[in-house]
Order: sequence, then C-alpha cells, then structure tokens
Amino acid sequence: MKSLKRGLAADPNASNITSKVFIRSTRSGRVQKVVKEQYLRKDIACSSQLCSSCLSTAATDANGNVPKFILSKRPVGTTVFPDGHYLLPDTNVLLSGMDLFEEPDHFHDVIILQTVLEELKNRSLPLFNRLMALTKSEEKRFYLFFNEFRAETAVKRDEGETINDRNDRAVRRAASWYTAHLASAVKKKAPAIVVLTNDQENRSKSKKEGLNALSLREYVGGLTDADRLLDMVSTSADSHEARVASGELFYPEYYSMSRMTTGIKAGTLHQGVFHVSAFNYLEGTVKVPAFDKPLLILGRESSNRSVSGDVVVVEILPKDQWRSPSDQILDEDALNKNENAENEEHEEAVVTESERRALQEEVRRAHTAGADTRAQPTCRVVGVMKRNWRQLVGTIDSASQGSGNRQTTVFLVPMDKRIPKIRIRTRQVDELVGKRIVAAIDSWNRDSRYPEGHYIRSLGELETKEAETEALLLEYDVQYRPFPKTVLDCLPPEGHDWKVPQDSADPGWKGRRDLRDLLICSIDPPNCQDIDDALHARPLPNGNFEVGVHIADVSHFVKPNNAMDTEASARGTTVYLVDKRIDMLPMLLGTDLCSLKPYVERYAFSTIWEVTPDADVVSATFTKSVILSREGFSYEQAQKRIDDKNATDDLTQGMRILLALSQKLRQKRMDAGALNLSSPEVRIEADSESSDSLADVKTKAHLATNSLVEEFMLLANITVAKKIQSVFPQTALLRRHATPPASNFADLSEQLKKMRGFELDVSSSKALADSLDLCVDPQHPFFNTLIRIMATRCMTSAEYFCSGSHAEPEYRHYGLASEIYTHFTSPIRRYGDLLAHRQLAYAIGYDGQGSEIVDDGLRNKTKLERVCQNLNLRHRNAQLAGRASIEYYVGQALKARAEKTPDAAIDVEGYVLRVFENGVVVFVPQFGIEGLVRLEDFQAVRTDHVKPESHFEPDNYRLTVFEKGNESKAVSVELFQQLKVRVSSEEKGGAREKGKRRVRVVVLAE
Repeated sequence: MKSLKRGLAADPNASNITSKVFIRSTRSGRVQKVVKEQYLRKDIACSSQLCSSCLSTAATDANGNVPKFILSKRPVGTTVFPDGHYLLPDTNVLLSGMDLFEEPDHFHDVIILQTVLEELKNRSLPLFNRLMALTKSEEKRFYLFFNEFRAETAVKRDEGETINDRNDRAVRRAASWYTAHLASAVKKKAPAIVVLTNDQENRSKSKKEGLNALSLREYVGGLTDADRLLDMVSTSADSHEARVASGELFYPEYYSMSRMTTGIKAGTLHQGVFHVSAFNYLEGTVKVPAFDKPLLILGRESSNRSVSGDVVVVEILPKDQWRSPSDQILDEDALNKNENAENEEHEEAVVTESERRALQEEVRRAHTAGADTRAQPTCRVVGVMKRNWRQLVGTIDSASQGSGNRQTTVFLVPMDKRIPKIRIRTRQVDELVGKRIVAAIDSWNRDSRYPEGHYIRSLGELETKEAETEALLLEYDVQYRPFPKTVLDCLPPEGHDWKVPQDSADPGWKGRRDLRDLLICSIDPPNCQDIDDALHARPLPNGNFEVGVHIADVSHFVKPNNAMDTEASARGTTVYLVDKRIDMLPMLLGTDLCSLKPYVERYAFSTIWEVTPDADVVSATFTKSVILSREGFSYEQAQKRIDDKNATDDLTQGMRILLALSQKLRQKRMDAGALNLSSPEVRIEADSESSDSLADVKTKAHLATNSLVEEFMLLANITVAKKIQSVFPQTALLRRHATPPASNFADLSEQLKKMRGFELDVSSSKALADSLDLCVDPQHPFFNTLIRIMATRCMTSAEYFCSGSHAEPEYRHYGLASEIYTHFTSPIRRYGDLLAHRQLAYAIGYDGQGSEIVDDGLRNKTKLERVCQNLNLRHRNAQLAGRASIEYYVGQALKARAEKTPDAAIDVEGYVLRVFENGVVVFVPQFGIEGLVRLEDFQAVRTDHVKPESHFEPDNYRLTVFEKGNESKAVSVELFQQLKVRVSSEEKGGAREKGKRRVRVVVLAE
C-alpha cells in the first residue's frame, strides 16, 4: 500500500485527492476533528492476464517494475459461466467459508478487495492470516485489489449509511468496474465477475445493477464434487436470513454488550475464560480477579452455550447456591447414549433426566457435613465476549446411518471431551462413519441443546497412524504444513554446501570474534540434530575460570520481516512428537547450517564470563563469533567421559570445570529459593515406525551432566535478560513466572496434612522449596517426586512478556528465584530466543552486514505484545501435543503387544492422584501417563456384567469399592497410595474414544 503513495507528485494518473473526516473524543472529554487524505489513482491494475491496457498503465513497484499479473488468462468455466469467471467475495463469505477457499481444486482466480481485507482483519485476525497466505499462493491466484485507492472504485460513506451498507456498495462498485473494464479491454468474451455474498439484500441489489451475484451455497452447488463441498458450507453462511426458533428456548438470552461492559466496570459482572472439567462435563470454572478461587459453573443452563476456551461474562449466584467442586466423574457419552441428532425440532429439555439426577446428587452432597468448608462461589454465563470456535477433530456418532444423497443430520463427537457434541448436516454419512474428520462450530441457538457446525475434511481411517497423528496436530493447533516456496526462497542458495567463509575479510566475519581455538563441545539428548548450544571452560592465570556458552546464530540467516521470519513467528516453536519433529525453521537451517555440529565451523552468539572458583561472576561479555565444536556428546557420553579417571585431556578437564561450577551455581539458586519441581518425563526410543517393544518406553534418567548444561543455560538467559532490558526498557522480550496465589495450594496443603501430616509452607518460593524437601516417605521413594508433580500443577504458567507491560518487581521468575529472565539459548527451536538475539545484537552495537539494525519489531511494544501472546499459546500447545503423542505411542505399543500375546498386559506401580466417588485417577511413572480407573476397573471386586458398588469418604480422600451385595469383598484406596495396576490397551466404547487405542489402567488385588 505504501508503494501506491510513493511518487504521487510525479504521477499523471493520480486523478484527485479526497479527504475523510473523523470526529473523536479525547480522554479529557474534548472533541477533535481528524482529517485524513486519501489519494485516488487510475493506475492500479486489474491484474488479469487477459488485459493488455493495464500492462501499459499499471503502477510500478519500488524497483520500477510492473508486478506480475495474477488472474488467469483461462479462468475455470462452468455451465453457468462457460467463458470462465473471476470470484469477488464479500467479508461474510470469507468469514464463514474460508475452508472452502483453501480447497486445492476449487476457488481459483479470486479478487480480494482492500475493503474486504481490512474488514476481515478487524473481525478475525486468524482468518485474515489465512487469507494473506492464499494471496501468496501462485496456484490459487488470489489478487489483492486496492479498490479504495482506485478512482473509479473508491466509495464514500453517505450520510446516514451504515458501515456494512457502505462496504456492500463498495463490493458492488468494484464488481461493476471490473465487468466494464474487462469487457472493453478483452477482445474476446471477457470472464464473468461473480460476486459471492450471503446477504440476500446485497444479492438483490447486485442483480438489479446487472451483476452476477450468488450465495456461497448456490455457487458451490454448481461445482463438481458438490456433495462433498456443500457439506463444507457453514450453517451460518446465510446468517443474514432470519432464523425462526424451532421450539422451546432452552437457554437464557445473553445480556446486551452495553449491559455487560457496564456490569464489568461496576463489578457486578465478571469476565474470564471458561474451562470445562476433564472429569465432569457438567462442571466448569472461570477464574476472575475478584475471587481467590475459580468460580464454579454447574450444569448446561448455567454454562449457557459457552464452549471450553470461550471468553465469557458471568454473574455470581446467591451464596446459598454456592457449591463445592464435584466429587463425581461424569461422562457425557455414558449419560446421553443413543441420542438422535435428527430430533432437533422435538427436544424436550436442555438437561436430560440422567443429567438432572447427577446434578441433584451433587446438591445433596453439597449439604453434607464438612462440605461448606470447600464451597466455592458459583455463577452463570450471561454472555460471550470471544468464541473459541476453532477447527475440531472427531468422529461421526457410530449410531448414524446414511440415506443415499439426502442430507442427514448427525452428531460429530469431538476428541476433546470438554467440547460438546456438534450437529452437522452431510450427504456422506456412509463414507464418513469410521473416519477421523475435521469440522467447525458455526452457531449455537437458544432452541438447541447442541451447537451446529459443518464438515471440513476427512483425515483418514480411525486408528491409522497418519490420521491419528494429523488429528493430534490439528487438535493442538500445531502449524505442520510444509514450508511454502516463499519461505524456502529465503534459504542460502548454496544449500548444504554453505560454509563459514575462510577469508576473515568476508562481510560475514564483520564484528565477529574468532573462537575456533577454544575447546568447545556440545552436550545434548541422544540423537539430537538441532544443536542450539555448546560450552567451554578453561582456567585463567589469576585462578579464576573463563566459561563460555555459544548459541547458534540463527539471526544471521533469518532476517527481520521476511517470509521465513513471518513463518517462524507464526509457528513460535518446534514441536517434538515421538516419531517426528515439526520444525519452526526449515530443516536446512535447523539440522545443518545453524546446528552447532562437531568438527564444523559455525556462526555463533557467545556469552563469556570470568567466574571465580566459588562460581561468582566477575564479568560478562557478549560477542558474535565463529566456533569449531570439538565434540558432540550425549548426556550419558559426557558423564562417562567426566567420570573416566584415565581421561586427562584439556577438553575433558574443561567439562569437569563446568560440572564443578554448575553444582555451585545450582546450590546458589536453591539457597535463593529456586524450586526443584517435577513433571512426568519418559523417553520413547522407537527403532522404526513399527516398533512395539515396551522396553522402548523409559523414564528419563537425570544425570549430573543434565544439570551442568541446565545451569549454564540459565546463567546465560539471566545475563542476557539484564543486558537487553537495560537497552530496551519498554520492549525487551523477557520471560516471567508469576508468584502463584496461596489459594492455588490450598487443596494440596490440606491433603498432605490430612493424609501424611506434612505442612506445606507457601509464604515464599524458598519456604515452599524447603517444605517440599521434607515431604519424604522412606517406604516409597517416589512419593516426593509425586508431590513435586502435584505442586507443579498448582503453579501459574511461565510466560513471555514485553518489559514495558509489567513493573520491574513483576519480572521475577518464581520457579527459578531469578529477578529477571529471558530465553536466549534455543533460537533454532524457539522464536522468542531469536528476538532476544536481535535485541542483544543491537545492544552490543553489532551491525554485521548492515542487517542487524534495530527494526520496528524490536521497539514496537504493541507488535511485541502480540508476538508474546502467540508464543505463549504455541509453547503451551507444543507441550500438550508432545504429551499426547507419548500417550498415543504407549497405547499403540500395548495394542501391538496384545495382538502378538493376548495376555501381555503389564503389571506396574501406580500412585493415586485424585479420588472421586465413582473412581480414582492413577499416575503410572513408568509410562508418564495418568489413567482414569472407574469402579468396574477394580479387578478384585469385579464380577461379570455387574458393576461394583462403592463407599466414598470425601474428608478422608478414601474410596472403598466392593462387590455388589458383598461388602466383605472390598478394596479400599486413598490419596497418594501406591497400587499395583495393570496397564493395557483397549478400544473404548464411548463415541469420543471410538477408534482410539488408549491406555487402560486396572487396579489389581492388594
């Protein structure tokens, strides 16, 4: 857009200048008139390769070249438009039909108006980004036409005209100009311009003006493969048509926006993110600043059509309706079996009878002795500020049956148990049953118990590795598509032949120190290919030590604001699954040119300290460098080398110095209050894609060399954080871990005191660390690790942030007991580190080849805050995807073993994490997984076809399960108890688990 304004003074085709007047109020209450000039031109090309007139008059780019024309000479013809056609969609069509526009075989030659693009950006940034990706695709041929700057297509808003009506008129004006322009410029019959709009009034006006206008559904109905494509048309595609309620209104009406905003300001209403319980689909929570504990939402009516992840507005219920969190496992599939999706018009109640009984039981328990002490405020949803209606992966309810080509309504059951079933209409029921499919929610009306949505595509047969892996990636919103050509074009043209220049006069050496003489090595997990970091240490004449951390210089290859940088920013992080890695950067960089592989010269960014024998830092320097790693060790190999008394070479001695210093650094952190937390960690060693040996699932061993690397990476991150914050006080990219409120630990503190007599002191990180050290059971060595895992879950999440967004006391990283922290040491796999590299380069005055100048992205606080928000989301999703991948792999390995040896279940130790009235949650350390153990999974008291009964003691966190009618045959389990459990794989009967081999945990006899 900037290029359109450049050189206007010398442009004979710039026909006129118009002004736009805006009236706005300042914070002080004064009224200001703002006048913005708009330059109108006649040299903005139509970009049709059929048009010869635009070739001679089109505006040139900054280099004086006419941009390549995009719209095809031979656009696709249809029975209605035999001479071919160009599509011109309005904003609402793109909002409801982006999945269709991304179809590879359809929707080519599309004109995207500037008006539409800007409106889409304001209404949905994710869809805007997807559309921008389409405009960069050579195959799709999407042309961005700046209609607001073309004299014949610019439209002023009339007095009294709504913005929506003005934008609709702009679409029609552009379509009319294109139709006339191509008719005069093309000798043969010109392609038709087809306006796509779901607004009936806009279609009527278009047709009166002699334009071709169709709804999205009408257009798709005329395409080949229409049956499949019509399933992909959103149910809200005709959102401008009035919808008549079909029956009883089950849900309350939402408050108006003005009422909600007024209530939030007054403190009578509260805003937060709605989260559904993983164990009870009728229970949800919303965390709001006004209350220490999360607000409870109980039942469908109170959740009022909100979906887990929605930003909702809630109203507190009277205190006599406050309740304690549920002690019962409730599964929607079990309670509401065999529902008919076609019965939409005849639903009788928003709460089924089984759900009503479950809720009544919750109320009864809430009035029992002791329940008041655990009561939490309850609330109801009165509005939704922002929907979390992402693409969902699931299966068609197996009870569904097709009926030829007739459209049938069926239930899509999402993999995510927190998401309700979705009604979708499809003509392909027979083809879709038994498949893993992608769908989206379109609407949720007050007269329907369930939301409505539409089918997007099929991933393949259930339980196939390809379909389940892609489902996992989609479920956690991992950007996994191959890198586009625009990104690959940013790679060095030499490819794998690229090398550090031998001539030190080469521009690549400018500002770099030659550190190739240092005895540097890397220490990483086994088979690591994307090596971000390497280290060295050597004694100094004064008795101190020189220690260096050398980090891959990714910023040399990834320049600010190019296509590769944009892609890396969107991906945010590399995602590690069991059998694959979804890279943030193309493999050429990640595993070769940037990777600090041994025996190869590489560009690095080095942090070098002078350190005393007591691990006190005397000084720190930063420099771009060239290094030559002498060896690449795994943790185990480095440990063996250090422990080998016969190894006396300088490299080994350097590693011993590093180990000794790291132990002192660690002790200093612990003394300052750093936490030694824990999380389930297993390592999967898959020799091949068909590997099914359970010996391949191992608990990660933690060696001294793990801590060696960890301590110096922490030191580097802290040192860099201080430097960049001093130069960028408002926009340094940092990482914080907020102090968790004491209420987060209330349940764990009560449980530890009640069950084991331990006191949990959460007054400070140091106090918490000391009290966790005392939670030891000599009979069960894993108990302390279990408590640390549970304590970790009470924490707030660490997050990226922009330094100007918080006061300096809030920079603190609670878990590390550090006053300031950033991510600097893994730029190959984390975008935050790459930004820290750019800020540090500027802070030390490095300008390399003139490419490291401070760009707008390093000083623009608003832009950096958006980047941080995305990085926090991507980091969290990557963690969840990795854990889900391990769970899936363990299930598949167990399945494969069972197919070979039917009785080949594994008997292992498990530990009780949670106790419910009708089951327990057990953690299995060997596999790093949790299993939900229901009453029928207590093998010792199970009889064929008869569900056991139970007695629940909530105050004692104890569940006694016994054979029906025979209490003498019973098994009693309590919180923290060690159990013998049997782990196996089974295909569960619930629709949500259909086709998924998940780990089943059965409690064996004591």
